[in-house]
Amino acid sequence: MAPQMIFVNLPVKSVDASRAFFEKLGFSHNPQFSDETTACVVFSDTIFAMLLEEDKFKSFMAPGKEISDATKATEVLVTLSAESREKCDELADA
Repeated sequence: MAPQMIFVNLPVKSVDASRAFFEKLGFSHNPQFSDETTACVVFSDTIFAMLLEEDKFKSFMAPGKEISDATKATEVLVTLSAESREKCDELADA
């Protein structure tokens, strides 16, 4: 049986800028699941973030729903583990 995988879908204003952010933190992207409007960021063999430009993200949403305004509301909290306090500081600095 194959391990279960997690794909977290996140709306972004710019796929390129968002992918660059995660690459700066040391994560790679999977071009197989990426295009002009989507980037797949690889966190591990089983955990991925799908960065979807807002219009693409909306195409998966129920009619009448809106994307949360992150300056006014919190929709999700994402936590990344680190092997040490020093590695955590490196991620924060990056």
